[in-house]
Amino acid sequence: FCAGANLKERRGWTEDDVRRWLVELHAAMREIERCPKPWIAAINGLALGGGCELALVCDLRVMDPAAQIGLTETKVGVIPGGGGTVRLPRLVGVGRAKDLILTARRVEAQEALQIGLVNRISAAGDSVSAAVALGNEIAANAPVAVSAAKASVDEAWDLPVDAALERERHHYEKPLLSEDRLEGLSAFAEKRPPKWRGK
Repeated sequence: FCAGANLKERRGWTEDDVRRWLVELHAAMREIERCPKPWIAAINGLALGGGCELALVCDLRVMDPAAQIGLTETKVGVIPGGGGTVRLPRLVGVGRAKDLILTARRVEAQEALQIGLVNRISAAGDSVSAAVALGNEIAANAPVAVSAAKASVDEAWDLPVDAALERERHHYEKPLLSEDRLEGLSAFAEKRPPKWRGK
């Protein structure tokens, strides 16, 4: 997957280099998060530091049983800079995130699944195929509805309940007015697979 940043290269960076890199990194990560289509990380090997942060920015994560993931930055005297201190607590809870960030320990697949850091564990050597299969499972659903559901979760999960419900109502209207909704209802009534058009 990705073992993080090139630390040897960073030794020659100025403070301005670091600041510029962080702005660019955050912008790139936000672009992934804002994509209306789901992103799925296939984690094999090591997903450490920035590699872990890249996995965190994805909507779903599939991990090889032999892979390891972690935010290991404190071992080299820095902190996660690609959103790890923000996204990890939201995914696994504050206490678990502090444990992982402050100890800089690597997490193996079974623990990652248990704490909610990853969604699925693949067969050995099969994380990419498992991620593609998960993508196909999602792609079998109505594209407008998938996009609206993703946006609703992304926008509403950390809001107060009333504000979150308002976001859900807003996104509920998108598929409600779509051709795909009518196709889904017709396909259900006719007991046939739907033919989604993404409209």
